[in-house]
Amino acid sequence: MIFPEVSWAAIAPEIALVAGAVAILMVDVQWKPHTRVLGGIVALAVVSAAVLSVGQWLRLDTPGDITTPFGGMIAFDRISVLARFVLLAVAAMGVAGGWRLFERLGRRAAEALALVLLATVGFSFMASSIHLVMIFLGLEVGSISLYVLAGITRERTESDEAAMKYFLLGSFASAVFIYGVALTFAGTGRLALLGQRAFLDANILTRPAVLLIGLALVIVGLGFKVSAVPFHTWAPDVYQGAPAGVVGFMAAGAKIGGFAALTRILFTAFPSMTDEWSSVVAAIAAVSIAVGVVLALVQDDVRRMLAYSGVAHAGFILTGVVAGATATTGIWFYLAVYTVQLVAGFAIVAAVTGSAGSRSDLGAFAGLATRSPFLAGAFTVALLGMAGIPLTSGFVAKFGVFVSAWQAGFEWLVIVAVLASVIAFGVYLRVIVVMYMREPGDDAPAIPTVAARWMLVAATVVTILFGVLPQPLLDLARNAFSV
Repeated sequence: MIFPEVSWAAIAPEIALVAGAVAILMVDVQWKPHTRVLGGIVALAVVSAAVLSVGQWLRLDTPGDITTPFGGMIAFDRISVLARFVLLAVAAMGVAGGWRLFERLGRRAAEALALVLLATVGFSFMASSIHLVMIFLGLEVGSISLYVLAGITRERTESDEAAMKYFLLGSFASAVFIYGVALTFAGTGRLALLGQRAFLDANILTRPAVLLIGLALVIVGLGFKVSAVPFHTWAPDVYQGAPAGVVGFMAAGAKIGGFAALTRILFTAFPSMTDEWSSVVAAIAAVSIAVGVVLALVQDDVRRMLAYSGVAHAGFILTGVVAGATATTGIWFYLAVYTVQLVAGFAIVAAVTGSAGSRSDLGAFAGLATRSPFLAGAFTVALLGMAGIPLTSGFVAKFGVFVSAWQAGFEWLVIVAVLASVIAFGVYLRVIVVMYMREPGDDAPAIPTVAARWMLVAATVVTILFGVLPQPLLDLARNAFSV
């Protein structure tokens, strides 16, 4: 009997995060400590996972190094390590930015913090898995955690409605995804991504309809997670209804996990079918960009505006996906800097309109530059980064994916994306004008927590630093991949 290779080192960071989640629940049940103690456990778990990830990176000598322990379920390579770095950064920033919510939750703070760690574990497995069943398990672990987080306050009907919508639509998307997995298995006889690639390289399919339908359903299922059109309808309602303190982590974590799994599947298992799937992805990208920008322009709620902006950004990232594996560096650079800006943006919304609230009218930001110059400045930098203004990391990110798509022969998609980027500037400029050029109302000054302040400083530095000096992050992303 041949037993599969077991490598605990390959999943050591995930073990640290799970141990942190268990420790939070056990400590809370036994001693009922202050929320700061639970926050310390979260910090210890995230730092431990980061240190273990650094050890994994150093252990992998070259970008092409890969082992597949646990019977080929997990890929131990630099791609998974890089994805985990981004996820850990987003988790830490999400907790710091929404700390006021966790303090307000009281005894339920332990549940919320544990769910943040478990969601990070699920999305990490989506990035490191090279087996469709394991990707689905990671998808479900991450998604179920977010469903609960969306309604964690149990104080507002909007939160309950957001959680229910997210659960129902997310369950439908998961069913579509697993049906697609079944059809790809029917077409190749394999569930491992490397096995599917080997099958397609060794065989010519005269009737590939089953496989193509299965691949299309897989793209649909993951398209829901990244909120691409037409699978985006849940995002505005969920982001508006869920507690503001956790929305940033929810939005960023789901995008990282979704794109990590999508690129793994398309680039690892189906590079020989690029001509078939790239046109479909290009169409989804173009429609996502157009719909996201147009609907973001007409929103009066900042969270809905950021949600539709996220739809457009999903389209921008898909613009890089159509170029295939050669665009992987640009895709991950985009994911890294955009998710940092996204978490920072939602943290500022939470500070201005309340960490547990479900409304964030644009009028609440009137005169924010007078009431809180720090928040106004941080939000301005984040918005300019999302707009892709030169000297911000967002400009470098968009330029990278646009160049890759142009070189791949999708000139029309790049033209659409560039025109939409110009129009989208109006979305972000509108908020900046309200913050700096409208008189403040009677709202109390917005005072973020100390943790949120440090997080926003870090996000601002990242947005500016990698816009002026992008090469270190580009080299880090490039060193993770072997094309």
